[in-house]
Amino acid sequence: MPVIDNAVYRDGRRVASPATLEESFELRERHGGFSWIGLYRPTAEELDAVANEFSLHHLAVEDARKGHQRAKLERYGDTLFVVLRPARYLDATEEVEFGEVHLFVGRDFAITIRRAESPNLSRVRKRLESTPDLLARGSEAVLYAVLDEVVDEYAPVLAGLENDIDEIEEELFDGDPQVTRRIYDLASEVMEFQRATRPLVDMVQAIERGFEKYQVDLELQRYLRDVLDHVIRVVERGDGFRQLLQNALAVHSTLVTQRQNDEMQQLTQTSLTQSEEVKKISSWAAIIFAPTLIGTVYGMNFTDMPELDHPLGYPFALAAMVLFGVTLYVIFKRRNWL
Repeated sequence: MPVIDNAVYRDGRRVASPATLEESFELRERHGGFSWIGLYRPTAEELDAVANEFSLHHLAVEDARKGHQRAKLERYGDTLFVVLRPARYLDATEEVEFGEVHLFVGRDFAITIRRAESPNLSRVRKRLESTPDLLARGSEAVLYAVLDEVVDEYAPVLAGLENDIDEIEEELFDGDPQVTRRIYDLASEVMEFQRATRPLVDMVQAIERGFEKYQVDLELQRYLRDVLDHVIRVVERGDGFRQLLQNALAVHSTLVTQRQNDEMQQLTQTSLTQSEEVKKISSWAAIIFAPTLIGTVYGMNFTDMPELDHPLGYPFALAAMVLFGVTLYVIFKRRNWL
């Protein structure tokens, strides 16, 4: 059902609850006051019917029909067209879900068009109906109440994002390979959150600049300034989250570089150790090779080997073996191979 709630208000009280849009148009003229029509994903025909009755500008109607608009405030004569980007934090998936709300606010009407589950505009309506003094200030009270609800619903989102950032800070030093992806995903959510909240500052300030020109009720001025204060705090926290994520990414990059350096240093040390071992093995192989070579030559027992008949041949061979071994040992020792 696209029409969620439809009422005519006068002096802060609901005086009629029309069943159809056509009846709402008739009762508004009969009772006076202002109409508040709440729509949920209306069809093009229903949106055109509302636009024709309240003389809404075709450009604003086209934006409302297409959806997927940025947060903004536009004025067409005495009618304000406001686009808000509410958000809610989903604990199950640890993600932020963004919605979209359109408002048309004129002197005697307020039209709210919701395209997502958030915010809870029924709660906003009940809140206003329970405070007739506020609702008696007209359709601009609806604008204030919806703005206030959207900004209030940012609080759980901020808490969820803050918790996610705290978890990332813990994971940074645990060597979790998925932390980089999570930082990027969270940074994207924070930037989307900033795109939803940053324009609100200029929007509320623009409304504030029109207080005198459009004779906005003094009490409503105070309420809207309070919303502005809340919005500024929300934006500042969003900016702080983005800075924290940038710092986390820088720290993570530094830690990754440090781990790579440590691994390279370890590999280098291992290579050096292996090189030293190779030197030692090669040195002892050379030392052993010299006497082995001499022993092998004289072990051939050829007939024409004069040294075999020499009386000092055996001592000479042993001395040569020892001499070559000692010489090689001294050479390798001086070169720190042994």
